[in-house]
Amino acid sequence: MKFPGSVLVSLVLFVAETAAALCLSGAYRAAGDRMWQWLTLLFALLPCALVQLSLVFIHRDVSRDRPLVLLLHLLQLGPLVRCVEVFYIYFHAGRVEEPYVSITKKRQMPKDGYSEEIEKEVGQAEGKLCTHRSAFSRASVIQAFLGSAPQLTLQLYICVLQQEITAARSIFMVLSLLSIVYGALRCNILAIKIKYDDYDISVKPAAYLCIFMWRSFEIAIRVTVLVLFSSVLQIWILPVVLVNFFGFFFYPWILFWQSKSPFPENIEKALSRVGTTIVLCLLTFLYAGINMFCWSAVQVKLNDPDLINKSQNWYRLTVYYMLRFIENAFLLLMWYIYKTDIYLYICAPLLVLQLLIGYCMAILFMLVFYQFCHPCKKLFSSSISEGLLSCFKFLCFICKPPKSSILIDKAEVKSPENSDEIRSSSKTIDSQKGNPHQSVSSNA
Repeated sequence: MKFPGSVLVSLVLFVAETAAALCLSGAYRAAGDRMWQWLTLLFALLPCALVQLSLVFIHRDVSRDRPLVLLLHLLQLGPLVRCVEVFYIYFHAGRVEEPYVSITKKRQMPKDGYSEEIEKEVGQAEGKLCTHRSAFSRASVIQAFLGSAPQLTLQLYICVLQQEITAARSIFMVLSLLSIVYGALRCNILAIKIKYDDYDISVKPAAYLCIFMWRSFEIAIRVTVLVLFSSVLQIWILPVVLVNFFGFFFYPWILFWQSKSPFPENIEKALSRVGTTIVLCLLTFLYAGINMFCWSAVQVKLNDPDLINKSQNWYRLTVYYMLRFIENAFLLLMWYIYKTDIYLYICAPLLVLQLLIGYCMAILFMLVFYQFCHPCKKLFSSSISEGLLSCFKFLCFICKPPKSSILIDKAEVKSPENSDEIRSSSKTIDSQKGNPHQSVSSNA
């Protein structure tokens, strides 16, 4: 039985970031910055409430007679109780013989074209620990992209406006960045486990390192670009954020309406149609929040029973990173044009170059992960290098003009006299077609 380290890491980041947010909001109150105080509290307490809801929903506490646990969730102490329960199960596992076990069948990764199926006994304790790990993974993703990402953007924006980085604010921003990167990492692992649920997956340390570097560069650069742009064009940052957010929010719904599939009813038996709609809206809300800052490894598909698109779409990945790179470059260009005296002592061209290179480094680590370190790369129908090559060929084919027009243009350029003769002959043919009697008499 594996040590529940992911649960402990999630709890430590959750508690540390919440405590730092409360301390920093108290510092803003003492300094008289009420707006920064309330925004810091909002971005700290809103994800806390959503984390409690997700834990209650996954463990189905509402349908069970557990009033003390529900009360602790209302007091925002749900993760602490869940962590204590996890370690109680872990340390007491194996002391008492379990009345029954379940048997799961997993396939190994293919070796020399063959894949063996292995049966494994899973006891009640291990099944409960698996449920807790899954719940904390989803809670980490919610905490990261609905709380830590807006919080990091806000605190960096305050640092730029006040031209000062205090010790408390710097610690808080480091904790927020670690929380976002960890949430993105858990999102990647969840996507792999959901897509390849039939296989026994083991993620190597090199894969974790590649994901960590990829997400660190991508998220840090994205937040920095948004902050720089908003510091000089405060009003225009609003349409940029709204277009990004609502574009990703409505994209799964548009695909669902185009597919003309029936409304999903198998999410939770206890939920009504209204409750199912609310859950799906929250899911797409989280999906939009993730894609605001980085590539979502989990693609939402509302007409699928698992609500996840399990196919590997290199084309969508390529389009996302191309458009995101262009958007970041455009926002940096606008910042460079309209930068104020705040950035008087900063080498703006060097900063723009560093940010663009940093984003390219994120893409490089992403390519290394999918090409060499992905635990299920043997199951890919095509590698990422082949997929990207086909995507670029497709894009070049779209942008390339047809060959017939090119040949006609070349012929006109090389022999203008012949082109004039061809035009005159075509006119005579057209005139003959229009007046058949005249052509007959002339022939006679």
